[in-house]
Amino acid sequence: MHRFANPARFLRLAALVFPWAVGLTLVCFAAGLWMALVTSPPDYQQGDTVRIMYVHVPAAWMSLFVYTTMAAAGAAALVWKHPLAEVYARAAAPLGAGFTALCLATGSLWGEPMWGTWWVWDARLTSVLILFFLYLGYMALVNAFDDPTRGNKAGSILLLVGVVNVPIIKFSVEWWNTLHQPASVIRMDGPTISGEMLWPLFVMALAFKAWFVVTVILRMRAELAARRIQALRLTQAASATSAEAVAAE
Repeated sequence: MHRFANPARFLRLAALVFPWAVGLTLVCFAAGLWMALVTSPPDYQQGDTVRIMYVHVPAAWMSLFVYTTMAAAGAAALVWKHPLAEVYARAAAPLGAGFTALCLATGSLWGEPMWGTWWVWDARLTSVLILFFLYLGYMALVNAFDDPTRGNKAGSILLLVGVVNVPIIKFSVEWWNTLHQPASVIRMDGPTISGEMLWPLFVMALAFKAWFVVTVILRMRAELAARRIQALRLTQAASATSAEAVAAE
């Protein structure tokens, strides 16, 4: 995996992956939305409000996935000093925060007709809110230092400390008594959701994942280009200073 930490090699690989990811995003969103809004049946208790699930659940899965990969990138940056790991974490953070915000918003919309309240301070909702603050904290921390190296190091440490919240979110409904329903898809004894609802959910989850790949590639490209421009400016400034020193002599 170390060979993929080279920015030039990453850009070549990204150029191959990008068009396929765009195509997969478009196809999965088109198919997933059609299946979720048209062909999937309403729930016998929740009615059509269950269709919020097709956005809420993939957003929740992505919020955990993105943070976990960012924590892995933070570990790689601290241990192996891979600059591409830092670029990935910076690029993925706003996307993860967006997924988490979408999860919280759709959860409130879904919870109000089901629970009779927009919000309750139970273990699942509170831990997801903490995850959202961890994303915001990381983005603030990496930009809080004049020296980018110090900011990236502090951000990586925060990612590793905050990753303990991921299993708390996952198992909160089993460890504590909450209003949130237990897991119904990823279970040892198999999903408890009807296949007519499960397939649209999986297609929408794949659409979210593909969209993330597309967007994070674009953001990483932009970050690498910005770093390259900054390096050129520093080189030019150093050259100009040297030329002025020679002229003064």
